[in-house]
Amino acid sequence: MRGDAVIVFARAPRLGAVKRRLARGIGAMAALRFYRGQLAATLAAARDRRWRVELAVTPDGARARWPRGIARRPQGHGDLGARMARALGRHRRAVLVGSDIPELARRDLAEAFGALGRADAVFGPAEDGGYWLVGLGPRRPARPFADVRWSTKHALADTLANFAGRRVALLRTLRDVDTASDLRAIRKERR
Repeated sequence: MRGDAVIVFARAPRLGAVKRRLARGIGAMAALRFYRGQLAATLAAARDRRWRVELAVTPDGARARWPRGIARRPQGHGDLGARMARALGRHRRAVLVGSDIPELARRDLAEAFGALGRADAVFGPAEDGGYWLVGLGPRRPARPFADVRWSTKHALADTLANFAGRRVALLRTLRDVDTASDLRAIRKERR
């Protein structure tokens, strides 16, 4: 495919199927409301004429009320790394984000593409040791997400090990919302 792309990873918005760790602390209905609102905010931040936006959705055949006018592709099978590699592999230059980063702004995506003009990859570090954004240019390792300990404080470090010898840029550190304590911290920071 040609041109820059922003890929938003999304799960079908269903009660009990989204933000399960968050739901343990605030309830399933509140977690679903948060997720729907955050997905809409992420897509609003991603829309820009400088790049195209696509949703990478799971489960693959899920019927949901997805936003109109945005290309949708299934994430497919495999662990998170396999699904991300597949989505990014469809594009020469692409940036991938999740839908649980309340502080994400359009300028973050523009900075990511700017960094890809100088680097082979760009990451947005998360406060928990993971990352809220990954962007890849044409020079990328064959297995960019091999041996990553997902959902741990080692996720970014493990991924960066796969990029040894390549130019990597880092964006600002943000908090993703996985738990009720993450949500409380975001709300406190906003005050």
